[in-house]
Amino acid sequence: MADISRRDFLKTLGLAGLATVGIASCTGKKEEGTSTGHQAQGAIPKDQMQMRTSPTSGDKVSLLGYGMMRLPHHPVPGKEDEEEIDQEAVNRLVDYAIEHGVNYFDTSPAYCRGFSERSTGIALKRYPREKVFIATKLSNFNSATWSREGSLEIYRNSFRELQTDYIDYMLLHAVGTGRDGMEELHKRYIDNGILDFLMEERKKGRIRNLGFSFHGDVKVFDYLLEQHDKYRWDFVQIQLNYLDWQHAKATNPNNVDAEYLYAELQKRNIPAVIMEPLLGGRLARVPDYIVARLKQREPERSVASWAFRFAGTFPGVLTVLSGMTLLEHLQDNLRSYCPLSPLSDEDMAFLQEVAGEIAGLDTVPCNECDYCMPCPYGIDIPGIFHHYNKCLNEGNIPHETQDANYRKARRAYLVSYDRAIPKVRQADHCIGCSQCVSHCPQRIKIPRELHRISALIEQMRQHPEW
Repeated sequence: MADISRRDFLKTLGLAGLATVGIASCTGKKEEGTSTGHQAQGAIPKDQMQMRTSPTSGDKVSLLGYGMMRLPHHPVPGKEDEEEIDQEAVNRLVDYAIEHGVNYFDTSPAYCRGFSERSTGIALKRYPREKVFIATKLSNFNSATWSREGSLEIYRNSFRELQTDYIDYMLLHAVGTGRDGMEELHKRYIDNGILDFLMEERKKGRIRNLGFSFHGDVKVFDYLLEQHDKYRWDFVQIQLNYLDWQHAKATNPNNVDAEYLYAELQKRNIPAVIMEPLLGGRLARVPDYIVARLKQREPERSVASWAFRFAGTFPGVLTVLSGMTLLEHLQDNLRSYCPLSPLSDEDMAFLQEVAGEIAGLDTVPCNECDYCMPCPYGIDIPGIFHHYNKCLNEGNIPHETQDANYRKARRAYLVSYDRAIPKVRQADHCIGCSQCVSHCPQRIKIPRELHRISALIEQMRQHPEW
């Protein structure tokens, strides 16, 4: 197939319109780094990165992997409200990461509104190819790309964007997320022969390791592992963190406990690549009383380090991905893994107590991945959920009461909401079209949550004292 234009490719991928709106999914509010003021300090050694050896390929992989999903950006000169990836900043972050032992870089055609692979390719092309492991995904989310030719064009374009002639780690992207996970799995990868094609590409060496990333329907996960003898998965990417370890359903009834996912991979000696160790940053933005508990136990460590050390403690974990927007996030995560100080059994038990407390909060289980965007009605879905969760964690959601502080708290909440989210992008504009729902890896009932938040805000605005 002849090369197609970038705009045509974005339309094929299902990202129509995103080429002109910039890369909002790369903004700093969605980092997998640490919360300001909760970071550790100290020098970072350059030769002590914890390495893991893959039992399937023998690759020696850094325990910290760089997720190229939340890259730094800057305004486009002369174009109001448009942003683009700050390539110089990306290069500096990649240089610092490689200097400190990071060698695994994970991207996707869908990240940063379609521009992550290109940016990753530019940054990594400056190094010998054998020095780094490149992971990307066949992100054929849109039904228009489920055809063999549509999927093949996405696959071929990854090589062009990444400027490489082989992919170290190729994934089927986010299997099990649709309304009917098994049906979509077959349509996206099996019925069209794409999975057979990828297996042939592995034989030819254009793919070194073949795996899949899993969200959602456990029947899909179990089915793919049952077919392990046929497909010979080299690795599997799962969501694992100390909250989802045993409390995944408490925070989202559609999720699967990471304890089960990890155990199933261990049975088959399949290495696990970990995504969402911080749940999109939520485990770095825990309520202040939980911050105090973590700091009391280990004052010198950051809040985020608990999550990274938890994920890294499991021996079957090959690498832990983190989308790091700022140097301070990268530095803090490097401190967790240069080298790793594994958690003790007592530490693990302590974190599960903390997880139980977090699970009892009424937060929206949004990881701010931006897969739900853009909303056809312009609603800032991740921004709304981020503001609500932040206020809830800080104890700043006012409840109607005779307390003298209610009026002040209500006004503070409404003012902060209007400042964080422009009025034309607020929750009350949701008409419930549900276009966003099928794209959400966490399978959140997004319209229902938006209407709930909108009703809360409307109640506050109509209060007679306002």
